[in-house]
Amino acid sequence: MEKNQTVRIDKYLWAVRLFKTRSIATEACKKGKILIDNMPVKSSRMIKKGDVISIKEPPITKQYKVLDISAKRMGAKLTPDFIKDITPEEELEILRITNLANQLNRPRGMGRPTKKDRRDIDHLFNSDKNI
Repeated sequence: MEKNQTVRIDKYLWAVRLFKTRSIATEACKKGKILIDNMPVKSSRMIKKGDVISIKEPPITKQYKVLDISAKRMGAKLTPDFIKDITPEEELEILRITNLANQLNRPRGMGRPTKKDRRDIDHLFNSDKNI
């Protein structure tokens, strides 16, 4: 695996699998969602070991520490050697609460039917055949 002293941030974020494609990582930089030292960075910004990268993913901001540098995409099992998630527990709790609230506030009739809805529909159609 090729190791350099510095690498472009968009290439690094793609290599450690935080973004599916490099162009998505570049777009996130352009939109100001990638921060280093609480300052938005351009996709051409070079990063080095020890940098702390913040990624705005509403409603929270995730933080990662650069442990090692690589410009080549790697398997998911290798990423812990290159990047560490240091997102504060308070941020993760906010995310859990937000996800729970979104599940509870799902408007009835939106999306796929629940298992109970499906059984009711099946019962309705099967009872028509018995008449």
